[in-house]
Amino acid sequence: MHWRSEWKSLFWVLAVFLTAYFLPITSQTVTLGISSGLDLLQWYAREHVLLCLIPAFFIAGTISVFISQAAVIKYFGSEAKKWVSYLIASVSGSILAVCSCTVLPLFSGIHKRGAGLGPAITFLYSGPAINILAIILTARVLGFNLGIARVIGAVVFSVVIGLIMHFIYRKEEAQRAVGNLAFPETDDDRPLWQTVTHFVILVGILIFATWGPGAGDTGVWAWIFQRKWFIVSLWGLGLGASLIFILKMSWWQVTLSSVPVIAAALYTSNPLVAFATSVVMLTILLSFNHEEPGEWLGETWGFAKQILPLLAAGVLVAGILLGSPEHGGGIIPGEWISQWVGGNSLWSNLFASVVGAFMYFATLTEIPILQGLLNNGMGQGPALALLLAGPALSLPNMLVIRSVIGTQKTVVYVVLVVVMATVSGLIFGAFF
Repeated sequence: MHWRSEWKSLFWVLAVFLTAYFLPITSQTVTLGISSGLDLLQWYAREHVLLCLIPAFFIAGTISVFISQAAVIKYFGSEAKKWVSYLIASVSGSILAVCSCTVLPLFSGIHKRGAGLGPAITFLYSGPAINILAIILTARVLGFNLGIARVIGAVVFSVVIGLIMHFIYRKEEAQRAVGNLAFPETDDDRPLWQTVTHFVILVGILIFATWGPGAGDTGVWAWIFQRKWFIVSLWGLGLGASLIFILKMSWWQVTLSSVPVIAAALYTSNPLVAFATSVVMLTILLSFNHEEPGEWLGETWGFAKQILPLLAAGVLVAGILLGSPEHGGGIIPGEWISQWVGGNSLWSNLFASVVGAFMYFATLTEIPILQGLLNNGMGQGPALALLLAGPALSLPNMLVIRSVIGTQKTVVYVVLVVVMATVSGLIFGAFF
């Protein structure tokens, strides 16, 4: 036996054993922390996985199968014009209502297809940081100044961080580009507009399925929220048409698979039942096709297998340490966080950045949390620092990024985000 290769496994076995042996389970703080971790994990499973992650997995599968590697390399590769690749990567997140975890399968997809490290990192940061839903709600709830600062900071930082990552690993990227250049240009049998249409339909389902109630009962936002499931059903009809006319699947198979979905929508009062039924039927439908649709399902399942276990572990640990969004109760008291992020000192901005980087925020949940912290004395600078570091990073997010680009690049990326969020908070807090 080669013990050198077994040291890592031995370390984790000992870590789990010692934690279980010495865990002070009679301590109220520890008990509450574990309860909060399980509460966050349950809340995440109920509120986030079905509507956010599953559509994102299918979108990532679309990127892997339907978008050719040559096209990804053309717009995001190291040989692409930098202003084009970074511009597209920095603003593409504005149409996706994704969090730091939902963006992971999309990031993994474009990186797998040959995107350069810089543009891929730019997309990874900008995706959850500048989605249009979060920006609008930030401006409405937290104030216009924070909303505008969030947009400017997220776009600029995403490009700067991407460029720095590309510069640091430019030699490695140059070697990777040589391999990509060996990939032959292929003619896609499917017109570009068909691929774009299929992609837009999936993005539409993701956006409207996760559409939140907003801050009031009136206005366009509330009007859309009241009709969100009707809008999602229209996108669902579009997906059925796409399966028939773009993916060339049998019309009778698609029609037959839609019957349980329609029945669930008509005979249940919970729209989530119909949505879950549609996911199950789509999975079954794709599994019976061994060509491109089956490959799409295979890539989707591959992303799910890679990401879901790490997300579950990360969410559980984050909940134990920092508590759940609704009930708090983490091992680290929430009162400490409120006290340590007042004013506009270097410490308060750095602390807000670090806490935001490790805490998990589902889409839009950072806004009510920040609202509560601001009401308890949080400074404007630390608030922006948390907005720029929190939605873009989280402990589960880091675990998955590490599995895609490695430990060293993940550490560099996290440090860059924390440092730049801290500096931006100091500057913003000095003026506001």
